[in-house]
Amino acid sequence: MIFDKEGNTTIVFQEKITLSKFLENLNASYPRLRNDHLIINLFSFSTLTANDILEFLNISNKHRGRRKSFVLVTRKVPFDEVPDEICVVPTIQEARDIIEMEEIERDLEI
Repeated sequence: MIFDKEGNTTIVFQEKITLSKFLENLNASYPRLRNDHLIINLFSFSTLTANDILEFLNISNKHRGRRKSFVLVTRKVPFDEVPDEICVVPTIQEARDIIEMEEIERDLEI
């Protein structure tokens, strides 16, 4: 896995791997990532479905429960097919924007 840390945000990605192996590696690495906002870059996957995105729901819920942002980045899945409980955006910049907005909401206790 490749980790690109900027401040309190870490972008996680990996090339040429299966989704199940990616999730396995992400879960194994989670203890050192749990205090950061996470952007999960899924651009390296040539195909993804809404069901694939749902595989991230448990770790997303756990992370958001810690009052940290968890954002998936992909253009492969129609956003209307993804439940509201998981955040999916098409670009890294939009992921950063979401994290910034969520930080403001947490600061304002919204």
